[in-house]
Amino acid sequence: ELKMELIGLAIKQTRRERNLTQEELGKLIGVQKTQIYRIESNASNVTIDTLIRVFKALQANVKLQVELPHCKIILG
Repeated sequence: ELKMELIGLAIKQTRRERNLTQEELGKLIGVQKTQIYRIESNASNVTIDTLIRVFKALQANVKLQVELPHCKIILG
């Protein structure tokens, strides 16, 4: 189960460790500061594309794994 509140918290902590403001991170991925605030506060309303852009800007290693009854897909 994906814990979106933990993802938002991890983004916030990593952004701070990288000494980036919300505005600076927003500029890196092409969104407003308010969008970064929303992601950090409640990541459940964000697209996968935006999350991946945030993680790449934070230099994170991103892997997405989907398992269906007859198929396993790993992206990243």
